[in-house]
Amino acid sequence: MTRSVQALAYVRPSALESTGSGRLLGLETAGGLTPRGAEAHPRFFSGFLAAPQVAARGLLAVADVAAARYHQRIRPGSLDPVVTGNGDRLRFESFSGCGGVYARLDILEEGLGGAETGHGTTNVDVNDPLREALSRMTGDDPLHLRVGPEELAVTTLTGAVVEKKVPLPDRWLRGFAEAQVASARFDLRAGLSGAEAVRFLRSLPRGQARGRGPLWVTRSGRTLRPTTRPGADAVCLPGPDRLVALERVLRYATGLRVYGPVPDGALATSSAWEVALPGMRLTLTLSPDPARGFSGEGGVLEALATEEAAQDAELVSVLLAWEPRIDLAELAARAGLGIGRVRAALVRLGTAGRVGYDVADAAYFHRELPYDADRAERHNPRLVGARRLVSEGAVELDGPLATVVSGERRYRVRESDGVLSCTCPWWADHQGRRGPCKHALAVRMVRRGATAAATGPAETPVGGRSAGDRNG
Repeated sequence: MTRSVQALAYVRPSALESTGSGRLLGLETAGGLTPRGAEAHPRFFSGFLAAPQVAARGLLAVADVAAARYHQRIRPGSLDPVVTGNGDRLRFESFSGCGGVYARLDILEEGLGGAETGHGTTNVDVNDPLREALSRMTGDDPLHLRVGPEELAVTTLTGAVVEKKVPLPDRWLRGFAEAQVASARFDLRAGLSGAEAVRFLRSLPRGQARGRGPLWVTRSGRTLRPTTRPGADAVCLPGPDRLVALERVLRYATGLRVYGPVPDGALATSSAWEVALPGMRLTLTLSPDPARGFSGEGGVLEALATEEAAQDAELVSVLLAWEPRIDLAELAARAGLGIGRVRAALVRLGTAGRVGYDVADAAYFHRELPYDADRAERHNPRLVGARRLVSEGAVELDGPLATVVSGERRYRVRESDGVLSCTCPWWADHQGRRGPCKHALAVRMVRRGATAAATGPAETPVGGRSAGDRNG
């Protein structure tokens, strides 16, 4: 597994301190992007929180996920959460070490006491002493939140005094992108009141026996009940123990909303679990199986396989302005592109961490993850394999059929109603449910190249279904 080291430099450790007017939670920032460009220690917010205890517990939940590895439970290095200021809210995001759980805490305008935030994205230091202090926090004393260094530190800083170096696997970066693509296909499937949400979540079984099928939940009166057989209204819950971080905030829950796709038979799917809180939301998005992360789900491959999407993404990126909700129709009008091409461009930008997706708003939002924007694409194994096949001239088109020579084998790829199938083992195992194999992807590239040469640019469809970590 390819990985690099992410160096995070902070002015000082983040800390929770007592002051004459209450408590001060100072979250220190590392390098990030803002409307002014790259900054070593951007400042996003300074003000009092409307619900201090809730915010503290929510931040701990996001940090819990960053430090967790739900499959093969060992404690890896933890990557500090990412924070984005969108003007009317702060979003704290993290990803589990196993790549199978994405967490986000949205502190909304009412949770910020109506105060505005700055714009941009960076990592924030959440160290062990801070976690202990937040865990011990009691009472309703006012809590002043500062995201970024004090003005004095900004003007007198001569060098960072705290540095963290943590591994940053490529599959982690790809997982961030795939979780966003999967979420964009979700619908609201169920909702519970606060009291029912607490009862339901606390009643869930812990652990899932290896080799057993996924757990599902379905509506039962005013609540939800777990089942092993999916119905038309069921939502997949793959690995209920992966919702453990929600326990941090259950006593403050005002509701639970569950999002997911329409079930595809008994096949496991990803899902999102959102706890509504006073002035904020905490959402956990789960991969389809505790033993596999989001990184190989394949939903981004179609958008990465075309130069048209690359050009569209470059244009669309210039028009983004740290919006908390991206209006697709408005963005399409400004870009002079169709909705489909804008959506494909956003998928591609998502692979670089430049947009995320909020299931509660059913909308993309602008952020700029402080990582190498091209790594997730460069090291995607199926994409790399498909491009190699194209460069080697391994694809031969024959109407709706194509032959792909891969090593000593020849595979037949068929197109029907815009959907490609292949005779390779990957397709036999997954039937396209985990994205296209490298052979189908290579055929798609060649067909688009031939079409573009003959007729000019065409509308680009948004990428495939979910997937895994093998090359296909």
